[in-house]
Amino acid sequence: MGIEITGIGGFILLVLNVWAFVSIIGSTRSTGAKVLWCLLVLLLPLLGFIIWLIAGPRSATARA
Repeated sequence: MGIEITGIGGFILLVLNVWAFVSIIGSTRSTGAKVLWCLLVLLLPLLGFIIWLIAGPRSATARA
């Protein structure tokens, strides 16, 4: 028995994960940190996104 995300919920999660990938790649962190964050979001889509949202790398404009 697993959690299935389908329909509009799955689409919303996809859009949020794509946004996370774009933000991760555009951040000023090292390449290694970017790879680790991308793997986390890729392997654990919902939980990885939530962890990234709370503790992930911020873009340069967010720090200013």
